[in-house]
Amino acid sequence: MPAEPTATDLRALRRLEAHGGAIRTAQAIRSGIHPRTLYRLRDAGLIEPLSRGTYRVARLAAPSQPDLLVVAARVPNAVLCLISALAFHELTDQIPHEVHIALPRGAATPRLDHPPLRVVRMSKPCFDTGLQRHDVDGVVLRVFEPAKTVVDCFKFRRLVGLDVALDALKRLRRRRGFDVDRLLGFARTARVERILRPYIEALL
Repeated sequence: MPAEPTATDLRALRRLEAHGGAIRTAQAIRSGIHPRTLYRLRDAGLIEPLSRGTYRVARLAAPSQPDLLVVAARVPNAVLCLISALAFHELTDQIPHEVHIALPRGAATPRLDHPPLRVVRMSKPCFDTGLQRHDVDGVVLRVFEPAKTVVDCFKFRRLVGLDVALDALKRLRRRRGFDVDRLLGFARTARVERILRPYIEALL
C-alpha cells in the first residue's frame, strides 16, 4: 500500500498543477522537483505518464485531447497545423490519425513514441504568421488560425488532399467574419495566391 504523501510531495503536486497539470521530467527538475519525488508520486498514483518522460496530475479531469497535450508538452516550439488544426477549428470531418505539426526549417526533428507525428517545415515568414495560443486542459497549445490553416492545406495539398483543402475553404467561407483579404494575405506569404484565388472567386 503506497505511503501517505509527504509535505514535499504535496508541494510538488501544487507546483505541477501551477504548471498546467502536465510537465516533462526535465522541466520538473528545473523547477526544483527531485526525480525521486516524481517517482514517488508516480508510484503512489498521484501522477500518471502521458508518454515517456511526460506526466500529468492524476486527480485533474481527464484531458479532452491527450495527444495534443503530449505534443504541447514535449515539442513546445511546434505549431498545430493542416488536418490537426482543421479538426481543432472544426473545419473538417477528417479524423487525424497522426498529429500534424509545423516546425521552422532547421529545427530538430522531435522523437516521440506516442502520438505519431507528421512534421512539415516552414520558412520563417510562414511559421511566424497566423499563430494562436489556446488553453487546452490547462496547457498552452500553439495552433495556426483558421484562415492560415486553410492556406497551408492548399500549400501542402499533396499531403492532405485537394478535396480536404476545398472543403475547409467552403466551411471557412460560411463562417461569420470571413475575411477574404486576410486569407489572400496568408496565401501571398505562402506563395499559393495564384492557386487559391480561383477557388475563392468561385465561392464569392
